Amino acid sequence: METKSFSGRLIRTFLLISTLFWPSFSHSSTTNKTSPTPSYYNTIQQYLIPHNTQRSKLGLPPLKWGKKLENYASWWARQRREDCSLIHSNSEFGENLFWGSGHYWKPSDAVKAWAKESIYYNHKTNSCDQEKDCLHYTQMVWRQSLKIGCAKVICKRGDTIFACVYDPPGNVIGQKPF
Repeated sequence: METKSFSGRLIRTFLLISTLFWPSFSHSSTTNKTSPTPSYYNTIQQYLIPHNTQRSKLGLPPLKWGKKLENYASWWARQRREDCSLIHSNSEFGENLFWGSGHYWKPSDAVKAWAKESIYYNHKTNSCDQEKDCLHYTQMVWRQSLKIGCAKVICKRGDTIFACVYDPPGNVIGQKPF
């Protein structure tokens, strides 16, 4: 039991370290001459670490951050600024949305809420428990999804909406996520 616990901690530590250093390499080839701030990297990690922790539990490769996806998620979240409604964009990407009352929500809060849906997913039947949602979770751990981009918007009434988009999209009917 102690070996399994140590192994799990080792995997999470590796995942944490690898995601901390990944953004510094990916932005070096961009044409933008301004350096992203440490708080920008911290925000990205608040999305990536909980996603990739869930994926590592299943032996799946970590998601990588996509600036194009971040831009799309930001654009869509801003479309919801007026009403703060959880309306999907129906784009070519997979998509998870989260709404929270007030403006103190962190990216990791949204991702943790989606991850909690894992208890409602039945891998054997490839379905969610009756009258329960698990599709946010299955999108997070969709094996073929390789990139993610997310955004947070404070709505006009002061509540928070998060949007994360995934490429390639998951939740393909008839296919198992992993």
